[in-house]
Amino acid sequence: MLACLKTLFTSKTMIPKLIYQTEDKEGCIEVSETKDVRSLHFGSLAQQSAMSLKNPNQLHLHYAQAMMSCLLFEDIGNDDILLMGLGGGSLAKYMLNHFPDCRVEAVEYRAAVAEIAHDYFDLPREHRLNVVIDDGARYAKNRMNLQREFYSIIMLDAFDSEGMAEALCTLEFFGSCKAMLKKDGILVVDLWNSYTQFKQLFAWAGGLFEAKLLLLPVHGMVNVIGLFFHEDTPIYSQKELQKRAIQLEKIHRLPFKKFLKDLIAYNPNFIDNVMCK
Repeated sequence: MLACLKTLFTSKTMIPKLIYQTEDKEGCIEVSETKDVRSLHFGSLAQQSAMSLKNPNQLHLHYAQAMMSCLLFEDIGNDDILLMGLGGGSLAKYMLNHFPDCRVEAVEYRAAVAEIAHDYFDLPREHRLNVVIDDGARYAKNRMNLQREFYSIIMLDAFDSEGMAEALCTLEFFGSCKAMLKKDGILVVDLWNSYTQFKQLFAWAGGLFEAKLLLLPVHGMVNVIGLFFHEDTPIYSQKELQKRAIQLEKIHRLPFKKFLKDLIAYNPNFIDNVMCK
């Protein structure tokens, strides 16, 4: 039996309209709407993905916006981008809409989630998007040698209400991600600092990337976005990044100036590995 979202709300709480529900071997999947926001849930109140019905091509959730802070450091043109975890497809859709020459590969464990992303969250079906239904760790292990130094950006967003998938919480997996990155590429990871996994994941990734990293806390949330830079990424000028933040903010309508300010403020131990004044 599916546990309807309505049972999780009190009488004083605005009850979302449940517009779709299904179940696979991993459990419940639900799509709800509250006011103008459509959300994806995996059997809990936690929003796995969300889309504004008024602005469906914008990133609605703050953590997804923060993951785009990688644009401060990486120009995207005719590039290949790998997403580990599709969810409602917000990040994939954003990349496809804003970078018309890029190609996106998205690895999603649950086939039903991928179909919901297309049917309820406006994820396009087009030749620049390849959705692979597979376990992320298995995919990385199998593709590591075939796609070595292939991706400019890898984004890892594979949390559910219980934390990151256990198969991805290994040093081997993060090593595979590094191997698939171009030497000047960036690994972007959504970390949750409320989980015991946080310190271990941070230690693994930080060691693999030799402390060439930055952390970006998402205000008001447990999310911390980790940016891990491969060996050939340059040392960036803070002055040039400030200019770039202003330009990006005009184009994307995302708070890039605040992203940069927070990246500088929250990384006193790592900033010199990535930026110069």
